[in-house]
Amino acid sequence: MILCYGQAQLGQSVEAFARLRGTCMKVAILDDDQDIRGAVSGLLEQSGYSCTSFDAGRAMLRALHRDSFDLFVVDWNLPDLSGLHVIEWIRNQLGAQPPVLLLTSRDTEEDTVAALKAGADDFVTKPFQPAVLMARVDALARRSAAGQSQASESYGEFRFDLATKVLHQGRELIRLTPKEFTLALLLFRNLNRAVARSYILETIWGMDPDLPTRTLDIHVSKIRSKLALRAGSGYRLAPVYGYGYRLEATRT
Repeated sequence: MILCYGQAQLGQSVEAFARLRGTCMKVAILDDDQDIRGAVSGLLEQSGYSCTSFDAGRAMLRALHRDSFDLFVVDWNLPDLSGLHVIEWIRNQLGAQPPVLLLTSRDTEEDTVAALKAGADDFVTKPFQPAVLMARVDALARRSAAGQSQASESYGEFRFDLATKVLHQGRELIRLTPKEFTLALLLFRNLNRAVARSYILETIWGMDPDLPTRTLDIHVSKIRSKLALRAGSGYRLAPVYGYGYRLEATRT
């Protein structure tokens, strides 16, 4: 079983990250084994991280609709969703940041390739030593902290600042609500591809049963207006009958 150990060396680096960011780094731990969740959480918290644990993939994805994390530790084998599926969701919706560390008992070359292709930044095989786990976590945290000031995505003249959730069009600031920002970013990440209504609702609202049926359409209308996503502007946001929406580039 994993044992916790002194934090003198590792704690210094985490404290440096915290000073840089002005807060404690938040880590989401996903593993269906209660003992492993508790051990990993205890280890990281002794070294200065703030941890939230989940025992199922869907539970963590639901939480991500209302909370955010600086780093993920994800088990490959889960009772509901594969860890690789969870990582792909994180990459599709949250971008290159935050980093993801995959926990797995698989160690073949094919497994390594699959993990990296899914979007894992690093992986640790089970059973693992505490020092190895912390070294990998600290390395990812350092890289994440160093890149926070550059955490943005650009599509033509639109620049999405992922840390502050602010959108600029050239030098102009476009005022969006958090949900509008997330929806706009989702559409740009799927440029020229149709995105299903069900996928958008699940991703952004978590399929809330109390959600008014017109909520998505209203948000799409506001984004189309605020970003001027109409033919002639370079991008066109259009409905796909019976399916969802597609953001198209109208200029090459």
